[in-house]
Amino acid sequence: MTLLSYWTSRYLLTLIIGLLIISFISALWIRHTTLENRLEMMEFMAEEMVNRITDVSMPGIPPNERVPDFAEDRFRMQNINPSMYIVNTDGEVISSNFPLKQGEQRTFSQLISGKDEIETFISPENNKKYYSVKKKIEIDDELVGWILMVESKEKLTMVKQEYGQLAILIVGLALLGWWAIYFLSRRLAHPIKQVAEAAKQVQSGNYEINLSDHIKEKEVYELVSSFKQMAGRLEQLEKTRTELLAGVTHELKTPVTSISGLLQAVNDDVVTGQEAEEFIRMALVETAKMKTMVGDLLAFNSFAVGAVPVEISSLDIDNFMKELTTQWKAIQEQSNVVVNLQLLHKKVMISADLVRLQQIMTNLLTNAEQAISGIGEITISLSEKGQYVSVLVKDSGSGIQIGEQAFIFERFFRGENKKYGIRGLGLGLPLSKMMAQSIKGDLHLVESTEKGTCFELLLLKEG
Repeated sequence: MTLLSYWTSRYLLTLIIGLLIISFISALWIRHTTLENRLEMMEFMAEEMVNRITDVSMPGIPPNERVPDFAEDRFRMQNINPSMYIVNTDGEVISSNFPLKQGEQRTFSQLISGKDEIETFISPENNKKYYSVKKKIEIDDELVGWILMVESKEKLTMVKQEYGQLAILIVGLALLGWWAIYFLSRRLAHPIKQVAEAAKQVQSGNYEINLSDHIKEKEVYELVSSFKQMAGRLEQLEKTRTELLAGVTHELKTPVTSISGLLQAVNDDVVTGQEAEEFIRMALVETAKMKTMVGDLLAFNSFAVGAVPVEISSLDIDNFMKELTTQWKAIQEQSNVVVNLQLLHKKVMISADLVRLQQIMTNLLTNAEQAISGIGEITISLSEKGQYVSVLVKDSGSGIQIGEQAFIFERFFRGENKKYGIRGLGLGLPLSKMMAQSIKGDLHLVESTEKGTCFELLLLKEG
């Protein structure tokens, strides 16, 4: 079942049930209102008959001949034709518009003895419910009789035109509701259908999707926008994966080729003596580089599956940064980069793994140095941020391209500036972020412009 048919059928069923309930309630209300209106009309006509009978301007005319001729016509206009009786104080019928039925005399005696002007009773003949309206006939403040008007509840509540109008209204609302539901469902289903088709397109490896941005519904717009971002990210990851295969092959092939060539030269006595020792030293250097890359791969995979334990200990962050920067500067060869350190200048203890923290900071400093071409500076600034210590590492390099900033923490991603100039697998920042999170901290990019790049490392305070 399609989304359009599913929503339309469910909403239409709900609409029909709602309209049926409204129809039932409306029919009861119309029936009740009609009964009240017709009883009021009966009271009005009974009052007019009383006024006609007691009219002093009609001397010499007996009361039983003073019944208005228009009474029946007025009631026929209301789709009813009640029985009208003039009875004396003893309950005997003096005049009526219909012949008196057997047993009615006794009923009239009971009705005029009641307190209410409107009363109900069950007819013994047909066992139907009737309503009676009575009005006093008084001449010179003396009760001389009663006007009784009687009609069955069935006729008083009988409506045809109103039910017809209600049916037309309900059918019209149903059609209008169905059209509105169909239109809205189609409007909502169309972009979702497009997203589903685009998903199939992405599944087949085609990331060139075309989805409209002109969508008014916020939720649907966010769905389409998120899908487009996801497709772009998948395209980038697919590109990165393809580059990874070539990159890893190249990065591992280069030292293997160098090592093989250097050792082959020594083995074949192409070089001897001091030169052979130099070749062996160079082979060892290449071996160390290859070992580092393989170690990065293993470390990343271990962290990715949570297989590497961390040993949390208390560290004085100021002392740690002093020692780290001193060691890092000592191993740099002919570096023109100046490291500025801005400490807290007070004892603040953090909870971290010493080895992992050294790896993170070393990687950040090495990346910062590689981003600087020639003379530059790296600034490490420490500050307290709630339950964390914030470590900002800022360089004066050329920065990261805007289009690459969203992917720098993706595994195996390497920017254009590093891809061909600096050897590596693109695991430094992703691994550093994973290590930071493993010690309940975090690592993220603050900003990167043509004036430099700034990363922030958050470290959890002790306690």
